[in-house]
Amino acid sequence: MEQTYTAQIYHQDEWWIGWVREIPGVNCQERTREDLLKTLKITLLEALELNAQEASSQMENEYEIVKIAV
Repeated sequence: MEQTYTAQIYHQDEWWIGWVREIPGVNCQERTREDLLKTLKITLLEALELNAQEASSQMENEYEIVKIAV
């Protein structure tokens, strides 16, 4: 199942600047809109993976991973 996130972007001078509204800290800037969207996606995937690793490393007991659709 593919999850959708919201990128908020704008153009200022020579830069495209944007961030993912749902995940704090995922923000980027690039020279082109296309590059910005690519970089945001890569950064988002990295942030999600780091968050998952952090959550798993804090568990002291056995745990189960369950997908929840919203």
